[in-house]
Amino acid sequence: MKIRIIAILYTILILIAGLVLWNRIDKGTSYSIDMLDLNTKRDEIENKLHEGTGIEELEKEYGCEIILVSDDSYQSENNYFIKEGMSVFDYREEGVIAGKIAFNARAEEYRTMTNNAQIQLLCLLGTAYAAGLLLLFIIWYFYIRPFNKLSDFAASVSKGNLDVPLNMDRHNYFGAFTESFDRMREELKLSSEREAAANRSKQELVAELSHDIKTPVATIKATCEVMEIKYTEPDVQEKVSVIKSKASSVEQLIDNMFRATLDDLDELKVTPREESSLIINDILNDLRFYGTVEQKGQVPECLIVVDRLRLEQVIDNIAGNSFKYAGTALEVDYRSGKDNISVILSDRGPGVPDDELAMLTTKFYRGSDASESGKDGSGLGLYLASRFMEKMGGGLELRNREGGGFTAEIIIRKV
Repeated sequence: MKIRIIAILYTILILIAGLVLWNRIDKGTSYSIDMLDLNTKRDEIENKLHEGTGIEELEKEYGCEIILVSDDSYQSENNYFIKEGMSVFDYREEGVIAGKIAFNARAEEYRTMTNNAQIQLLCLLGTAYAAGLLLLFIIWYFYIRPFNKLSDFAASVSKGNLDVPLNMDRHNYFGAFTESFDRMREELKLSSEREAAANRSKQELVAELSHDIKTPVATIKATCEVMEIKYTEPDVQEKVSVIKSKASSVEQLIDNMFRATLDDLDELKVTPREESSLIINDILNDLRFYGTVEQKGQVPECLIVVDRLRLEQVIDNIAGNSFKYAGTALEVDYRSGKDNISVILSDRGPGVPDDELAMLTTKFYRGSDASESGKDGSGLGLYLASRFMEKMGGGLELRNREGGGFTAEIIIRKV
C-alpha cells in the first residue's frame, strides 16, 4: 500500500515539473543563431548572383529574400527586414553595396529551438519517470515484498499456525533469511508435535493405568464381600471392612483421575492381534470373584482379532455392572457366524428403561437406576467398552432381555 502511495506522489511530482518546464520553454526568448552557416550561405548566394543566377531561384533555394539597391522598393524592404528581426547581409559588387540578402533565421531558429527543447524535455521526463518507477518496482520486489511475506509469516507463526511453509526465493535480498525462518517453523512444528505426542502418551498412560487398576480394585471389593459372608469373627470383619473402605476410596480417586484424563483424550489405544477364542474362557473364569457365572454353552473354537487387555476390560465392565445393579447370576452364551462370534452376557435383573438404552454408551451417562441406587460409577464403562469393540472391528449391542433382565452381546471379529 505504501509503495503505491509513493508511486502516485512520484507521478504527480513528474507532471508538475513537466508543466513548469514546458511553460518556461514556451515563453523563453533566449536563442542563438549559427552565424557561420548564414555567412557561408551569403557567400554562396553572392557568388551565384555574380554568375548570373536569378534572384527568385536563389530565394527559393536558400529560403531568403534578396533586394537590390536599384529596386524602387529597396528602402522600404530593407526597413521591413530590420523591423522583423531578420538577419540581413550586404550584397556587394566590386566592393560597393549592391543590395541586401535577408534570412528569416530568428523566428525559424526560435521555433526549432523551442521544439527541440520540448522534445528533449519529454524524453528526459519520460526517462526519469520510467527509471523512477523501475526503481520503485525493484525496491518493492526485492525488499518490501519479501519483508511483507516475512511479517505475515511471523504473525501466522505467533498464532500457532505452523503448517503453512514459507517459500524461499534465492533471488531476493532476504533469500537466506527466508530459509532460516522456514527452518525455524519446521523446528517449532516438530517440537510442538513431539510435545503433543508426549502429552498424549502421558494421558494415555494415566487413562490406561486408571482403568486397568479398577479391575483388581473391583476384585478386592468382591473378595471382601465374600469374606464378610464367610467369616463372622469380629476381628476379621473389622479388617475386611477397613480393606473394603480403602478399596472404595481408591476406586473413587481412580474414577476422578480417569474422568479428568479422558476429558482431554479422544480415545485409548487399541492394538488388535490374532488370538485363540479360548482366551474368553480364561477371562470369564476371573469373574468368579464377582458372583455366579452360568455357562450355557461352549466358546466356538476359532481365531479372533482382539486386543486381549481391552476385551478383558469390556467383559469385566459388563459383568461388574450386572452384579452391581442386578444382583443375580450372570448367564453366558455364545453364537457363531460366518465372520464373527458373539459372547452374550445376560442377567435376571429389572433391565434398563427402553428410552435409556440408546444412551448407555454415551460418555459420562449413568442410567436412572444407577443414580437412584446411589452406587458409585463414572458413566464411562459402557462408553469405553463400545469404543474398544469398534476399534477391534466388532461391536457391542445392548438390549433388555425378554422375560426380564439385561443383555449385552459382544461381537468379536474372526480372522
